[in-house]
Amino acid sequence: MRTPRSASGWTMAVFGALAAALGAVGLIAPAAQLSLLGLAAPDVRGSGDLTPAFVTASSMAALNMGVYYVLAALADWRAFFRWTVPFRLLTCTVFTVAVISGRAPEAFIGVAVWEGLGAVATGAALRYERRAAAAAGPSGDAPVAPGTPDSAGA
Repeated sequence: MRTPRSASGWTMAVFGALAAALGAVGLIAPAAQLSLLGLAAPDVRGSGDLTPAFVTASSMAALNMGVYYVLAALADWRAFFRWTVPFRLLTCTVFTVAVISGRAPEAFIGVAVWEGLGAVATGAALRYERRAAAAAGPSGDAPVAPGTPDSAGA
């Protein structure tokens, strides 16, 4: 079984697996998904209530996104990882504002925190990896101090 090859890849794989799992929950048990989000699932829906359609659409999007994240993690596609960081921070901001403004239930703050912490974890891992690669030098080995022999013995 393949696994991610970097810390940033692991952050993406974990986020992706969770997103895919929650998307599957929404498709299989929409009422359970609504409950997780702090929303009531009434027994009888009013005329024009499109909640099931929105749960289906957002759940399918989460499932797809989760799969993309896992595949990107397995490919160690760091450019994709970098692209996700600002957009996950934007999602964190939008959901936080939605809760503060009363447009979303307080349970949505969990989604905001999940997105924000995931973005920070991925960004920090990418930064660490970039610094480690820079310190290793272009050949991938640790830098050689001036006046000391290199790995070839020169």
